[in-house]
Amino acid sequence: MPASTRHHRALAVFVHCLGILAAVPALPAAAPEAAAAPRPAAVTTPPAAPPARAAPPAAPPARAAPPPRAAPLPTTGPTAVGPAMAVAVAARATSAEPTPPSAPPAVAPPSRAPAPAPPPPVTVAVAPESSPAPRYRIHVRNVGNSPVDTTVRQELPSGSSATAISAGGQSSRSGGSRAEVTWRLRLPAHSSTTLGTALTATAPGQPLTAPACAFTSDGTRPYDCATATWQAAGAAPAAEVTEAPPWRRYPVLLAGLGILLLISAVVAWVWRRRRGRGRRVTAAALADGATDGGRGTIYPRPATPSPSRRRRTPPGWLLVGAAVVVLAGVVGTAGWTATRQVSSIDTQKQPTSGAWRGTGVSGPMGMPLRESAFEFTVYRMTCGAAGSAATAQGASAPPPGARSCQATVGVRNLTGAQQPWHGQLQRAYLPGNRWVSTDEPATRAANLGRDVFANPVAAGSRVVLPLVFTVDGQDPPRQLELRSGVFSAGVRVQMP
Repeated sequence: MPASTRHHRALAVFVHCLGILAAVPALPAAAPEAAAAPRPAAVTTPPAAPPARAAPPAAPPARAAPPPRAAPLPTTGPTAVGPAMAVAVAARATSAEPTPPSAPPAVAPPSRAPAPAPPPPVTVAVAPESSPAPRYRIHVRNVGNSPVDTTVRQELPSGSSATAISAGGQSSRSGGSRAEVTWRLRLPAHSSTTLGTALTATAPGQPLTAPACAFTSDGTRPYDCATATWQAAGAAPAAEVTEAPPWRRYPVLLAGLGILLLISAVVAWVWRRRRGRGRRVTAAALADGATDGGRGTIYPRPATPSPSRRRRTPPGWLLVGAAVVVLAGVVGTAGWTATRQVSSIDTQKQPTSGAWRGTGVSGPMGMPLRESAFEFTVYRMTCGAAGSAATAQGASAPPPGARSCQATVGVRNLTGAQQPWHGQLQRAYLPGNRWVSTDEPATRAANLGRDVFANPVAAGSRVVLPLVFTVDGQDPPRQLELRSGVFSAGVRVQMP
C-alpha cells in the first residue's frame, strides 16, 4: 500500500473516532438506565415459627435495601464505549434524582375573548311617576346570597330641591354645587326595597332627569346606576328637527337652475341652426330652378356638385352665456356650502367635535348619549378640595393645589363585537378651553387596582365605573368628552 494511502486511511480513522467520542454524550440515556436497572431480589419464605404459648413478639422493621449498583460496562469488543460514556453512565446511575420530563412544544396558546365582568350584587332601577310635580321611584335589589351594606345617591337637577323623601333619606350637597339625596341601607340576601323622592319643578312643563346610583358602604365604588326623565302629565314631546327635503336645499336649487338654463340654451341653439339650414336649402333650390330652362323644379340636379360649406359653430353669445351660467352655479354652490359650514361652527365646541365617524352628540348629566359604538351616561361628578389629588403608585406627583374629580360613567357596547377604548381619549374640559385626560393611575386605584382600559368592552355588555381626572384651579370641569375610538365623534356631557 502506498504511504500516502496509509496516511489518509489513518487520518480518516482518527477523525471517525473523534466524531464518535463527540457524539457519545448526546446519545439517549435509555440504554444505560436499562443496563443499570437492578435485578429484582429473590423472595425468601421465612420458616414457620414453632408453636409457643405466648404470642410471638412483633417482627423488627425491615431495613431499606441498599441502592443497586450499575452493571459493569464492557471495555473491549465491538460494544465498547469511550471513557466519557462511562463517566456519564456512572454519574447517572449514582444520581438519585429522576429524569425530568421533556418540555412541551412551544405552541402559543389560543387567544381568548375577555371574560365579562361579574354582575353587580346590587341593581338599581329608576322610574318617574305620572304626577303634576316631579316624582321618582328608586328600586334597589340585592341579588346576592349575603347581606350588603350600600349607599344610594340620587342626583337632583340644577335648580331643583327635594320636597319629600322616603324614610331614612337625607338631602345634601354633592361637591358643594349640586343637590343630592342619600340613603344608607342594609339589604338582606335576595331582597329589594323601594325609595321615593318628590322634587320642585324648575320651570312649568320642563322635563327633569335625575339619575341614581348604589355605591359600596364607603360611597366610593358604584355597584349599579340608572336614570329616568320625568315629563309633565299631558306635556307634548319636544319637536324633532328634521332636515329639509332635497328640493328645498339651496345647493340643489342652484344646480337645478344652472342645468335648466344650460339645457334651454342648447335647445335654442339647435332650433336656430335647423331653421337657418332650412332657409338656406330653400333659397339654393329656388336659385337653381330659376336658371334651369324654366322647368320650375325646386330640387337641385343630382349631377350638380354641392358647394362645400363650412361647419357652423355655436354663436359666441351662447358659449359665453353657458360659461357664465356654469361659473355662477359653481361659485354659488361653493359659497353657500362654505357659509353654512362657517355658520355651523360653534366657538365653544372643541376641535375634536369634527371627527370622522358619526355626529357629535351633546346632553346633560344623566341622559344616555349614543355615538358610533358606545352609549355613555354620566351619573355623577364630584371634586375634592384643592390639594386632594393623591399620588398613585407608579405615577408622577401632581402639581401643588391639584384636586381629583371623579365621574361615575356607564358604558354600554351597542355593537356585535368587543370594542376597545382608551383613557387618553376621555377628557374633562376646564374654563378657558383647557382639557385634561383621564388620570389612569388614579382611575386604576379607584377601581381597586383593575385597569379598566386594558380589556375591551364585551359585545352587548354594560359596565359602570369611576373615571378620575386630576385638575388644577378652583373651577370644576364644565364638560366631559367621551368616545370609543380616535375617529369617533364622541359625546359631550354638560356639567351643571
